[in-house]
Amino acid sequence: MKKRVAIALVVIASAFRLAPESRPELPKVATTKFRRDTLPISRFGAVADGLTPNTTALIRAIDQCSKAGGGVVLVPRGLWLTGPITLKNNVNLHLAKGALLQFTSQRDAYPLVATTWEGEEAIRNQAPISGVDLENIAITGEGILDGAGDAWRMVKKSKLTSDQWKKLVASGGVVNDKQDTWYPSAQSLKGASMSIKGGQDKAYYEAIKDFLRPNMFSLTRCKRILLEGVTFQNSPAWCLHPLLCQDITLRNVTVKNPWYAQNGDGLDLESCKNGLVENCLFDVGDDGICIKSGRDEQGRKRGVPTENIIVRNCKVYHAHGGFVIGSEMSGGVKNLFVSNCTFMGTDVGLRFKTARGRGGVVENIFIDGIDMTDIAGEAILFDMYYAAKDPVPQHGESNELPEIPAQPLSAGTPQFRSFEIRNVTCKGAETGIMIRGLPEMAVRDILIENAVLQSRKGLICIEAERIKLKNVALITPAKTVMQIQNSRNLTFDTIRYNDGADLLMHISGDRSNTIKLLNTDKAKAKKVVETTAGVPTNALTIG
Repeated sequence: MKKRVAIALVVIASAFRLAPESRPELPKVATTKFRRDTLPISRFGAVADGLTPNTTALIRAIDQCSKAGGGVVLVPRGLWLTGPITLKNNVNLHLAKGALLQFTSQRDAYPLVATTWEGEEAIRNQAPISGVDLENIAITGEGILDGAGDAWRMVKKSKLTSDQWKKLVASGGVVNDKQDTWYPSAQSLKGASMSIKGGQDKAYYEAIKDFLRPNMFSLTRCKRILLEGVTFQNSPAWCLHPLLCQDITLRNVTVKNPWYAQNGDGLDLESCKNGLVENCLFDVGDDGICIKSGRDEQGRKRGVPTENIIVRNCKVYHAHGGFVIGSEMSGGVKNLFVSNCTFMGTDVGLRFKTARGRGGVVENIFIDGIDMTDIAGEAILFDMYYAAKDPVPQHGESNELPEIPAQPLSAGTPQFRSFEIRNVTCKGAETGIMIRGLPEMAVRDILIENAVLQSRKGLICIEAERIKLKNVALITPAKTVMQIQNSRNLTFDTIRYNDGADLLMHISGDRSNTIKLLNTDKAKAKKVVETTAGVPTNALTIG
C-alpha cells in the first residue's frame, strides 16, 4: 500500500508541472495496516433479517477485535439493522459485497453528545458511526452503510414537485407556519427556532432532540484512517466528517444523499492534515468535496488549518459545489492539490466561499484538470460574501450585491490568495468565472490558465488584485464578455471569445487600475473597452 501512495504522489507532482524551486512539498499520507484475524458479526449473535437490532453484536465484535490486537470485523452479505456504533483502535470494519448495514430510524436510539455543528461546539445526537482519539482504523469492502437520514431531515417545499410534497406531508410529521418546510416531528420543528450551541442544560436539548440531527460518520482526533470501496448513503446531515484527524485515505468510495438533503454534504475535511481522496464518487444534497477548518472566533482560537490534501480522479454529480473550500475556514487552509476531476450538474464547480467574521487564510491551492457540464451557477467562484443559502437563486431572487462600504481590517477578515487553476473545461454554466472580494480585502494572486468556459456570462471580477487569465476562452452570448469593478493589477493574456461581442471589457470603480490586455484579437468585438466615471484614463493597457 505504501508503494501505491508513493506512485500517487509522483503522478500528482508531474500533473502540476511546477518548477522544482517553487513546488511545495507534497503530502506523505501514512497508511493503515491490520492483522488478518477475522471476526464475523454472526459469531456474536447478529442476524441479517432487517428486523433484529444488531447493535450489541457489532459493539462486542469491534471491542473483542481491538482488545486482541486488531484485525477485521466482517459484516457478511445481508441486511443488518443496528443502532449507533463506535470504532476502536486497529479495527477494519469490512462490509462484504451485498452487505447493507442499516442504521435505525428510531431517533431515541441515538444519545445526545457534545460535538460540533458547522465548525462550532454544539450538542447533537450521536453519529451512526463514530470514533474519538483512535489510530489505525478502516471501513472497507463493497457493502453499503445507510444512515436513515429520512427520519431526521427537514425538507423544503421548493425542492419537491407538488405530488412529492403532498405525499411527504401525508406521511406524517408537521409543516411550519409558512407552509414551506416539512419537519419529521413537532420537536424537530421547535428546534428550528432555537440555538444548538453548547452551554444550555440537558433539558433544553432534550426538548429539541429530534432537531439535533447527526452527521453520519464522525471522527475526531484520529490517525491513519482508511475508507475504501464502500458506499455511504442517506445521511441525516453531513455524511463523512473527519475533524482534527491526520493521515486520511479515501479510495473508491461512493457517497449518496438525496439532492434535496439539507446540509447533506458528501465529505467535509475539517482541520485535518495529510489526506488522499482518489477515485471517489459523490452525488449529494449540498457540497460534494469540502474543505473546512472551524467557524469564526472558535475556529480561529482552535487555529488548526486543513493542509496537505490530494484530491484526484473524483466525480461529483448533484451537489452545491464540486470541490469546495469554506465557508467555515477560520483556522486556515493550505497546500491542496486537486487534479483530474469531473463535475456534472453541480450548482457550482470550483467553489471558494467565506464571509466577514470568518478570518483565516486560504492559500497555496493547486488545481489541474477539471471538466464540468451543466453547472447551474458559476464554473469557478471566489466569493467573500457567502450568505449561507443555496448558491443558485430561486426564481425571482437575485444574488447581486448592493454597494457595500469597506470595514476596518480585523482578526475576522478572511483572505483568499495564491491559487493556480489550470486546464479547465466547462460546457454550460450561468457564469464562467466570478471573483468577488471585499473592499477591505481583495482576492489576490489567482492564476487561471488553459480554460474553455461555455456560459451565459463570461467573467465578473470585483475587488480583486493580481489576477492573471492566460489562454482562456470565455464562450458566452452575453453582450459584455468581461466585467471589472474596483480591481487592479490584472492581466488578460490570450483571451478568446465569440465573434461579434458588443463589448469585450467593461471597467468600473475608481480603484480599478493597471489592467493589461495582451495577445487578444480585439477586432472580434464591436467595442474593446468601456469605462465609467472615476476610472483612471490609463487604467487599461492593450498590447
